Amino acid sequence: MTQVLDDLVALLSLEPIEENLFRGRSQDLGFRQLFGGQVLGQCVSAASQTVAPERQVHSLHGYFLRPGDASLPLIYQVERVRDGGSFTTRRVTAIQKGQQIFTCSMSFQNREEGFSHQPTMPEMPGPEGLASETELARLVAAQIPERLRERAVSDKPIEIRPVTVLNPFAPQPCEPVKYVWFRAAGSLPDEPQLHKFLLAYASDFNLLTTAMQPHGVSVFQKFMQVASLDHALWFHDDLRLDDWLLYAMDSPWSGNARGFARGSIYNRAGQLVASVAQEGLTRLREDWR
Repeated sequence: MTQVLDDLVALLSLEPIEENLFRGRSQDLGFRQLFGGQVLGQCVSAASQTVAPERQVHSLHGYFLRPGDASLPLIYQVERVRDGGSFTTRRVTAIQKGQQIFTCSMSFQNREEGFSHQPTMPEMPGPEGLASETELARLVAAQIPERLRERAVSDKPIEIRPVTVLNPFAPQPCEPVKYVWFRAAGSLPDEPQLHKFLLAYASDFNLLTTAMQPHGVSVFQKFMQVASLDHALWFHDDLRLDDWLLYAMDSPWSGNARGFARGSIYNRAGQLVASVAQEGLTRLREDWR
């Protein structure tokens, strides 16, 4: 693994401090608040440590309650809601400064045989030859806000190569559809749960901004207030985060200062390995001047 990927794996590997209690470090990506994907990945990590390894997480439904502080650690409290014959349910609460900042429920299941169907993977150019988000950021480094610049142009643990390339500093209205390829920046061990922690982390990149595309606005504009409100993630099968995955995103609706976006994640073989949905705040700030 690369050093940045090592650091991310360590970030998602929580410290048990008491039964059903875990401590996680924070990582500052330059945003005003803690990156939601970090909390998602750490929640899956915390819950998985309380479940038998033969049961794999298959769904997560959570709400972002308060902005997190990227300079402080987090405490994760796991409630063992149910251990059934086939399914296990956990509720996880992320806590900072004595307050809940995120809460979610997760379900785990033994592998079973059953009916199977899925949509066909969209026909897209492969990741080979596409520029990464980091390479694109280096071309416009001078336009990136100073608090974000160093992170934007440095090596990343998750390499993202957009098929749909948009200019966030001069956004133009376009269809609310986006495609990106992504993978871990290095090889990973054969630990299925680790790949799911990392997918939860990566699933928060790019999704909500899809709902902003028809309106010709971006997160870099000072009059926009943007934040995730909730996140749902379904793991359909085992996956490899160290091989390319296609994230196909669209936004069917926005309104009332909220945007809704959904995503389908496919592996290189065309198998649908995960689905995502998120609603977020996309508010025009009245006090930005």
